Amino acid sequence: MAILKMKRLRLMLVRSQKEELLRELTRLGCVQVTEIEEELQAQESQGLVHRESSEITALKTKQTTLERAVQLLNSYAPENKPLLSAKPEQSSDSFLSTQGIESALELASAIGEREDRIRRISAEESRQRSVIESLRPWESLDLPLETEGTERSALVLGSFSARIPLDQVEQALGEAAEEAELFPVSQDKSQRYVLLLASKEQLPAAQECLRGFGFSAASLGGCTGTAREGIAAAERSLQELAAEKEGLAGEIAAEAPRRQELKLAADQVSTRIAMAEAEDRLCGTEASVVLGGWFPAEREEELTRLLEGFTCAWETSEPGEDEYPQVPVKLKNNKFSNALNMVTNMYSLPAYGTVDPNPVMAPFFILFYGLMMADIGYGILMIVAALLIMKKMKPRGGTLAFSQLMLYGGISTLVMGALTGGFFGDAPKVIAGMFGSTWKGLPSLFNPVDDTVMVLVGAMVLGVLHLNTGMLVSFLEKKRKGNLADGLFEEGPLWVILLGIILFALDMAGVVKSTALRGAGIGIMTVGGVLLLYGAGRHAKGFGKVTAAFGVIYNTLTGWFGDVLSYSRIMALMLAGGVVAQVFNKIAAMPSEGGVTVFSGIIFLIIFLIGHALNFGLNLLGCFVHDLRLQCLEFFGKFYQDGGKPFQPLEIRSKYAVPKEE
Repeated sequence: MAILKMKRLRLMLVRSQKEELLRELTRLGCVQVTEIEEELQAQESQGLVHRESSEITALKTKQTTLERAVQLLNSYAPENKPLLSAKPEQSSDSFLSTQGIESALELASAIGEREDRIRRISAEESRQRSVIESLRPWESLDLPLETEGTERSALVLGSFSARIPLDQVEQALGEAAEEAELFPVSQDKSQRYVLLLASKEQLPAAQECLRGFGFSAASLGGCTGTAREGIAAAERSLQELAAEKEGLAGEIAAEAPRRQELKLAADQVSTRIAMAEAEDRLCGTEASVVLGGWFPAEREEELTRLLEGFTCAWETSEPGEDEYPQVPVKLKNNKFSNALNMVTNMYSLPAYGTVDPNPVMAPFFILFYGLMMADIGYGILMIVAALLIMKKMKPRGGTLAFSQLMLYGGISTLVMGALTGGFFGDAPKVIAGMFGSTWKGLPSLFNPVDDTVMVLVGAMVLGVLHLNTGMLVSFLEKKRKGNLADGLFEEGPLWVILLGIILFALDMAGVVKSTALRGAGIGIMTVGGVLLLYGAGRHAKGFGKVTAAFGVIYNTLTGWFGDVLSYSRIMALMLAGGVVAQVFNKIAAMPSEGGVTVFSGIIFLIIFLIGHALNFGLNLLGCFVHDLRLQCLEFFGKFYQDGGKPFQPLEIRSKYAVPKEE
């Protein structure tokens, strides 16, 4: 439940053991290999050491070939696997081995070549269809298409708009060229296809005349024989191409039994790429290599046992505060706070040497989410979905955190729904009313529709508690770093003012009627205000004290007012989700107002399911987004220091399978 303590690793190894060391570090999965340090960079510039090089480009080409083959197999022979199935497990030796990669690459290349041929066939099919389409208007013409005329006459095929009367065109043509004539061939909705026959001397005049009517000469791409013969030849070609295409598709589908071989090879190459990337960060001489990196301090014993098996020298050291910006960050949380890892990762990792926000944020995030959704039915759906995902898929990493967050959010939603009496809105009450019952529905502690002001005040109170928790974390962090005075004069005055506001509010609200209590509240607020002004200007000089005072007054008043007001979204989301659910329930029940029938029952079920599916989906996303905003803007703003670099160890990198936990 904290940011793991990191240590730096410096290591020098004999060159002959480089591959084996990288392989074992990958298996161990706890060392992030980094670029060479400044002192080695200076030696590199002098030519004393050189950077290591790897075959990473060739490996990435192999990876692309293998993954393309897997995708093609999935396209031509879809894999039958259960819904929400878990990825298969493989031993670490399987991922680190190179056995089978070459044969898988040969298979992948063969599949790729067949797909490339299929694409060329598809292009040729398109061309043949275009040929048929261009010849279809001339199908009735019993004349070889390559015919251009005789010694004295010329023949031209072409078309013009079908909206222009043929008689009008023929009359104009007769006037322009006596030795020219049009022969209609066919017609469709937009074009009239004709054959122009003219003497060679009058052909230019005839074409010029027809051009005025939009005449366009046919472009048949060098076709020979009659149009009917050309269409028949193209159709035969299409049949042959389709048969070849089907055969190639069948050949690809026939390789489906070797799908797992391709997937394993793709994961093996991915792991080799991870090792190659680490190798590119090494430097060395002809006889040795130098490695630098970071690892979690809690795994130093494991790393030491591994390194003792190699001919190498190494040292570990703790980073100084000046190195903190370069230290990678890894969070360690329990099952409860681990669910918030995805939230922190979406925002930004905390800087090394600061505080992990997840344990403090988790209860608030889950509580706020439940308050916003507040429905027993929706909570049950979330719980069932999360449990199914975790049981069937056995997720890890970010998927596991998402499933846990859905589970805890569902539990919170169910509990808050029980407090507000919401079960798919007011579905129990509406369904009972359809059958003539006057039952008021599920009991509730409060109702967001009827008790809006109370819910709004409660949301504000939770907001104040949330913000003050962030301030407490900030105060403790300052105290831990030896800056207690900063905490006393930055957070301390705000707590004093808050105490005064509480005492004053108790009297004004009539909870405890006491003039003395009101006076004490005003006095405490005054003291807090003075401390706040002093704290703001204690490091300033001259006129800077005045500007600091005005700045702290403005920022405190506007900042706190805006921050607390932001928590009204809890009430707004709770109210919106409940009202929308009630509206859908009422619409669904309308056909049953005169009595429940089979037809009205079916209509109710359809509207109910569609309406609540929409409402559930919108609330699932909307509540997460608004909850995330409260954490990242309001809560984190009180103490959080972001900018941490994620810890990315050299480890098995896989897509289609997962390493067995050993």
